[in-house]
Amino acid sequence: MYKRIVIGIAVLVLVFSTMGMVFAQDMPPQVKAMVGAAKAAVKAVSADKVKAAIDAKEAVILLDVRDGDEYAAGHLPGAINLSRGTMEFKVFKAIPDQNAKIYVYCKTGARSALATKTLIDLGYKNAILADFQYADWVKAGYPVER
Repeated sequence: MYKRIVIGIAVLVLVFSTMGMVFAQDMPPQVKAMVGAAKAAVKAVSADKVKAAIDAKEAVILLDVRDGDEYAAGHLPGAINLSRGTMEFKVFKAIPDQNAKIYVYCKTGARSALATKTLIDLGYKNAILADFQYADWVKAGYPVER
């Protein structure tokens, strides 16, 4: 039974990660340009760097900017969820320390790039793009909470 559940979850992750790549490819050129400009304007780190920070118990905030249902399906350990669509309105209450080190991630890296740039524009001095796809995090066997 456990094996079937694990296989089922793996299949769902594969399906959803493939959907994410399809959506990313269908991005209008203007949006691709916005995401590219945001990525060029922010500091970015790999999944390995984020994992090392978690393992070292560094004082970081993991910010998941996916929608609530995506977050509920699985997220990085201890991550807080602020949907990209409402982040500007809720971030000051959720993260009052504008000097906090914040790793921002999403499903494909597009929303998180825009969100990281927005955080910097809002005065968050240590917002860093976690530049990886969530499915790659899972595939690497890194920890996930549900």
